[in-house]
Amino acid sequence: MTIETLSETSCFGGRIGFYRHTSSSNNCDMQFSVFVPPQAAQGKVPVLTFLSGLTCTEENFMVKSGAQRVAAMLGLMLVSPDTSPRGEGVPDDPDDDYDFGLGAGFYLNATQEPWSANYQMYDYITKELPPVIFDNFPGDPERHGLTGHSMGGHGALTIGLRNPDMFRSLSAFAPICTTLHSPWGQKALGYYLGADKSAWQDHDACEVARRSGSVTKYDRILVDQGADDPFLAEQLKPELFEAACKESGLPLELHIHKGYDHGYYFISTFIEEHLRFHAERLRA
Repeated sequence: MTIETLSETSCFGGRIGFYRHTSSSNNCDMQFSVFVPPQAAQGKVPVLTFLSGLTCTEENFMVKSGAQRVAAMLGLMLVSPDTSPRGEGVPDDPDDDYDFGLGAGFYLNATQEPWSANYQMYDYITKELPPVIFDNFPGDPERHGLTGHSMGGHGALTIGLRNPDMFRSLSAFAPICTTLHSPWGQKALGYYLGADKSAWQDHDACEVARRSGSVTKYDRILVDQGADDPFLAEQLKPELFEAACKESGLPLELHIHKGYDHGYYFISTFIEEHLRFHAERLRA
């Protein structure tokens, strides 16, 4: 696998870089970013992958979250992939809206044309990207955590619960908790997966949680949500995920924070808590 380095620079004693490679899953070039902490000079380090939300790229988390300072202290490698396929010939929202198509891959494998030729983000995150990271950077595949924000929080919860053997820790910021009952999710899954909603259930965090009672890998699942998030009631619905986890016995820890909205001021406020949460669970 050939990786093109787009840029690299020093950061808190480590290195942060932005990279591109040709994706066989998505049939296009994909970009991702990596922060390698200074402890990697002594050997492999644990890895936390962050899945970003609607309209975002591999840059948003690395540029806005302020995560590198604490990640350097904890010895955590950070990985942030792009949120969708991109490039010439990759289909986009037919109405040029922000909530579907480019920047809105929803971390699933599309089955409907024309999306199915490129939008295979579930396979990209679970099958293609990990060997790209672990073959080219000093990360330990046995110590891998997953988190994300909004659409990426949906991706983190659904992928993490469906693949407990791949990840040792799981959290989310303001996730879309039920694509079946979210206008964003209904639009995206309708296009990507078709009208049969039974095909949507693997990509709805509440539905996945209800049948994940046997998943004992995670001692806690950490979710933080801003109480002043403008998307809280219509799009996110954490109370439904809380009920689904209670029903199945999953150990959810849900925090609702007064005064915080949906953006990176919220994420940057609570990122240290999440990094320490993952670092504790990713120790040898």
